Amino acid sequence: MLRIASLNINGIRAGHRRGFDDWLATRGCDVVTLQEVRAPLDKLPENAFGDYHVTYDPGQLAGRNGVAVLTRERPAAVRTWDAEVLVRAPGEDHLHTEPAPDGVPLARGLARHAHEGRYLEVDLADAPVTVASLYLPKGGLPAHLQRPGRMREEPDGGVRYEWKMRFLAAFARQLSRTRRAAAARGREFLLTGDLNLAHTRLDVAAWRRNQQSEGFLPEERAWIDSQLSPRTLVDVVRRVHPETEGPYTWWSWLGQAYARDAGWRIDYHLATPRLARSAVAAEVDRDHRGERLSDHAPVVVDYDFPG
Repeated sequence: MLRIASLNINGIRAGHRRGFDDWLATRGCDVVTLQEVRAPLDKLPENAFGDYHVTYDPGQLAGRNGVAVLTRERPAAVRTWDAEVLVRAPGEDHLHTEPAPDGVPLARGLARHAHEGRYLEVDLADAPVTVASLYLPKGGLPAHLQRPGRMREEPDGGVRYEWKMRFLAAFARQLSRTRRAAAARGREFLLTGDLNLAHTRLDVAAWRRNQQSEGFLPEERAWIDSQLSPRTLVDVVRRVHPETEGPYTWWSWLGQAYARDAGWRIDYHLATPRLARSAVAAEVDRDHRGERLSDHAPVVVDYDFPG
């Protein structure tokens, strides 16, 4: 059995204050992927990643992004979009990064994002699986949907929206290359992380009034459609829970969204078909001992897969 979890921790230091270290020590995961770690190496909490080998790309944007993969064994290989990555065993405390081996060449349009700490993948040493952690940009609204006074941010004429759509187009090309490269190495492929996209009506509690909201726009939903098929990648949680509303993975800190379970499912496990078929359980840990670890919740899947 292989238990894999993914969590947008929304800051590793805040996560530790909310009990992430105890969740990590007691949940029994073999692999944990993290997004928005948001800490330079010298600001990581003591024992930040528990009794795990950590591979961490902090990126170069102060206080933003950062992705990590925690594993029980040192990864057999590590690949990232940037040149440097922290690889550290349990009990080590060094802060220097080391060069990551060259991976799949970056698709056109991704080089500008290589330094942002958005993507990292490892080959597991104890199972024929490549696991990736992705933090996809949030984006914004297209210009024609922007209404001054009805938005939290200042209208930008669609700049953030267009930036996200360009990222999605480039990442689609990269994802296809990466999945094929894993297959060529004899490995299944699993993309985990915060996609900042909800796919269907089952994935947003208030889907009717959110059809013109960023993260649930028709073109964003169509992008997820284009990545999924019985031959390429499968939405594992939706396969396990085909008719369930949710299970939601993100709730606003504002108002009563969390208490009313008025959430969004925007955190995913997207797996190659053979690995997806092996999933026997999929859960969202809404809290840990009554405490929210983040505005997101861990998505935990058990795979009955050799390892």
